[in-house]
Amino acid sequence: MPEENIATKISPEVRRLIAPAGTLRVGLYPGSPNSYIPSTPPEADKGLGYELGQALAQRLGVEFKPVFFKTNGEVLAAAKDDQVDFLLANATPSRAAYLAFTQPVLRIEQGYLVGADSNIEHADSIDQPHLKIGVSAGSTSESVLPKLLKQASVISADNLKDAADKMRAGTIHAFATNKAILFELSDQLDGSRVLKGAWGIEKISIGIPIKRQSALPFLQVFADDMQKKLFIQQAAVRAGLRGLTPDQSS
Repeated sequence: MPEENIATKISPEVRRLIAPAGTLRVGLYPGSPNSYIPSTPPEADKGLGYELGQALAQRLGVEFKPVFFKTNGEVLAAAKDDQVDFLLANATPSRAAYLAFTQPVLRIEQGYLVGADSNIEHADSIDQPHLKIGVSAGSTSESVLPKLLKQASVISADNLKDAADKMRAGTIHAFATNKAILFELSDQLDGSRVLKGAWGIEKISIGIPIKRQSALPFLQVFADDMQKKLFIQQAAVRAGLRGLTPDQSS
């Protein structure tokens, strides 16, 4: 059924619950294939969160309104303050306190990016006393890695540009996040490498403010439909998303 026909069958209550302002405010941050990758011309912009947001707005019959932030942490804070209606994020227990999540739409390995001068080959070898590991401020990595790493230091970066600058300057020796982002960063840093192995897995899910959780069944049907139509897999390919868990990478 065409999306415009589906939109006419959605109850006004569901539409108001998900997009109370009459537009779908989609929280995004640049540099992550599972969020937003700007392009030239802008009509070619991509990213899983960006394209899924567009698809949901079309299904609801409302205007798609991307809302851009510098970091994932800022997106999450905006959702907590009810400033965005829709986002994609790692569905962690701490975030479930203020976000309602669908089942994961993708699973992405979490790993490390090292510079050209590093002789480390595997994620299991990163925990060394002299190493400084960068993480994004407000990210899952920032809260989890200090518990996993007993010897290496963990240093926050303001955003992905700051992370790249710190790696070039040698302020940090590695950067930790999901591998989709790491591969994007690696393309910008000559000689850098994403290490083999992983320290965790991100369960990338659709999230909405917790007070609107009664809309979750509708969003789960939407997510399942996007999976069935291969929309999610195709959007991931368009965004150049790498680092999926082995069971999804074929």
